[in-house]
Amino acid sequence: MSIDQAEAASSDENESLTAESAIRTYATAPGVRLNVRSGPGTDYGVTRVLPENTRVPIFCQAPGTTVSGPYGTTNIWDNINNGEYVSDAYVHTGTDGYVASRCA
Repeated sequence: MSIDQAEAASSDENESLTAESAIRTYATAPGVRLNVRSGPGTDYGVTRVLPENTRVPIFCQAPGTTVSGPYGTTNIWDNINNGEYVSDAYVHTGTDGYVASRCA
């Protein structure tokens, strides 16, 4: 491998690490096992349950069922993985509004 190829490979690794580390996570409400649903609302099925004291990424947000929780009453649902949503009322984002783009 030439020096140029090694530098390019190193640059690609650094960009990958930077992209991964750029994903911000948010704390879920303390002492709560949080239902993860297949869509933005309580009418959607539970796909799994997050353990207490979990941090979640928010990839996008969508309006849905209004829920009251430790962080207020809101209709905002956070997409934490492909096809997985949790109510923003249980995620400490520091605001009552959107912190990510709307889900398509």
